[in-house]
Amino acid sequence: MRKGLHYSLLKLLFAAVLLLPIAPARADEGMWLPIYLKILNEQAMQDLGMKLTTDQVYSINKASMKDAVVQFGGGCTGAIVSPEGLLFTNHHCGFSYIQRHSSVENNYIDKGFWAKTHADELPNTGLTVSILVRMEDVTQRILENIPTGASEKEREAAIAYNIEKVKKEAVAGTHYSAFIRPFFYGAEFYLFVNEVFKDVRLVGAPPASIGDFGGDDDNWMWPRHNADFSMFRIYAGPDNKPAAYSKENVPYRPRQHFHISLDGVNENDFTMVLGYPGRTQEYLSSWAINMIEKESNIYKIALRDKRLKVLRETMNESDSMKIRFAARFASVANARKKWAGESAGLEKANAAAKKAVQEAAFAKWADADPKRQKEYGRVLPALKKAYDTLNRIILPVEYQSEAVYGNDILPFVSTYGAMAELCRKGRPDPKAVEALRAQTTAYFRNSYLPMDKKMFALCMTSIHKDVRPEYRSVALTGYAGRFEGDFNKMTDWLFKHSAFTDKRKTEKILNSLEKGSTEKLEKDPLYKLWFEFNRNYEIRLQPTFNNLRNTIESNSMLFVDGLRKMYPERNFYPDANSTFRVAYGKVGSYSPTDGKTYLYSTTLDGVMQKEDSNSLYYKVPARLKELYRRRDFGIYAIGKMPVAFIATNHTTGGNSGSPVTDANGRLIGLNFDRVWEGTMSDVNYDASVCRNISLDMRYALFIVDKYAGASHLIKEMTLIRNGKPYFYLQQ
Repeated sequence: MRKGLHYSLLKLLFAAVLLLPIAPARADEGMWLPIYLKILNEQAMQDLGMKLTTDQVYSINKASMKDAVVQFGGGCTGAIVSPEGLLFTNHHCGFSYIQRHSSVENNYIDKGFWAKTHADELPNTGLTVSILVRMEDVTQRILENIPTGASEKEREAAIAYNIEKVKKEAVAGTHYSAFIRPFFYGAEFYLFVNEVFKDVRLVGAPPASIGDFGGDDDNWMWPRHNADFSMFRIYAGPDNKPAAYSKENVPYRPRQHFHISLDGVNENDFTMVLGYPGRTQEYLSSWAINMIEKESNIYKIALRDKRLKVLRETMNESDSMKIRFAARFASVANARKKWAGESAGLEKANAAAKKAVQEAAFAKWADADPKRQKEYGRVLPALKKAYDTLNRIILPVEYQSEAVYGNDILPFVSTYGAMAELCRKGRPDPKAVEALRAQTTAYFRNSYLPMDKKMFALCMTSIHKDVRPEYRSVALTGYAGRFEGDFNKMTDWLFKHSAFTDKRKTEKILNSLEKGSTEKLEKDPLYKLWFEFNRNYEIRLQPTFNNLRNTIESNSMLFVDGLRKMYPERNFYPDANSTFRVAYGKVGSYSPTDGKTYLYSTTLDGVMQKEDSNSLYYKVPARLKELYRRRDFGIYAIGKMPVAFIATNHTTGGNSGSPVTDANGRLIGLNFDRVWEGTMSDVNYDASVCRNISLDMRYALFIVDKYAGASHLIKEMTLIRNGKPYFYLQQ
């Protein structure tokens, strides 16, 4: 039982909550593995209104919907919508690539971009998309030959060996790639075989005033009015297999592409989301929930507020600064707002208290049988003890990424630390040196010293102020004393005396490293500071953190295993881990608080109602206003132009750009967000307020066609109206 939770509160909650886990998981909760849809979900999906079989969703023997879904860039999802490899993803997923192609002269962020021909489509170095070929339960093969009584280290080594062996066997003689992921905290393992395409080109994107309308103010909120989409095309070699970028490559011919419905959505319609959700933790303990809500998120939010202030000030200096730092601002702001919504949702839902009730039931169940008590009796005490310790070090652990690596210059310095390690083992590989030389050029091309100094000073100030002295870097404590707590003065001195603020001086250090000498590097004050931060983390924090993580993982595996035996009637879904999943639910409104109800859809009327020409986020392009004034919505709407809708699908980060389909498997939307009140769904799904937000495909097509005049792209797609193919004629 979590410390400080009043017994009477537990007693009040027990009757209401204890019964919840016994029933099957709600039909609209869960991120399900496609290979089990037929046995676990098909009937429930069809009861909700689905008119397909699950073989049409996932099959390895014939073309299915999975063949039209891509993992975009490793962190988003996309939907293939034409026989020529054209795909939709979110505007925010494609934003960094739009930014890279932008300049003051060709500002695709502000003006949008539309390729008129294949030759105009822009290549993107490093961007890949992956398509799932098949997945397989390989648990037995991964866990075989592990000695009875093996230590955790021995078990991990045996598992790692088996994983490599199974992966190699799975793709031998093919051009495919493979990876294996643990599920249910390592109780199960699954193999994923993928086809990875390396030539992906930018085709189209609306201006940010449309694609990111509402900006950070509307992010994680409902109602929404942005056309959050961008368009890319997959290219392949003449044999239709993945190939590195080449002018000789041709558009990829997919096994299947989505047909797009022009019929739209209504409340209570069935919806399905396919994609690659990033990370959820639905089986966390009450102690973990408390740590997230009352410790971890609070400090991370405060620090990101300060980082955003510095970024905003820098971006306001000029148009070029706005372009340069737009993607970074969006990334920092996105997580900050999500954490705020998550904490508010967890508090409102009494999530920790409900988890505590479940834990009490689990303890009672385990104690009722000597065999169960032996297997599961120590699970909850071990978790509580681990989180009590973790709670003391979580802030310095997370500040290692949020503050030490939350500025620009120390991450750059760290790349030289990695090279120094190579030097200590002998003369470094010339390829590694050239790679670092390229990184150095890129860093100085993109860095902005005045902002770097402000960001560095505030990060160091936060570490010194928030982290307990016993976990601070000795070097930072020393500088704090030397400069009497004035971190701006400390920053001025460090930046003045370090080579890492000058490209020519940095290259001299690199030249000495190339010869195998670390002497110049080790004298640099910024390198010394980074080195002490790194050593402090490795000595004082990392060993404890790793031990705690192992304890939590192993006991969480037992906890979930016990829950699955405790509630055999319930279908348990595994946490998201960036693998292909299917979620399903219904279009639906919601009431986040007493007296407030949100409708399930929005229209272009709301864009015009929000318009504010003096606002950073609510400017409306003149052409869009003119189309609205004339009600010139083409084939996509009559009277009112739909923009977005919400549904009860269980989604998370990584589902950005996921195709949202209707009961017939036709594309009706692109998932792009969740409502703010439901962002705690990563750790605590609540059907009353958890809603995913999707762009209505009719609005996306309207922007492509009527706003951008890119009707040639519409002609590639398969449109469906009233259940029949709709043959597009240019308006």
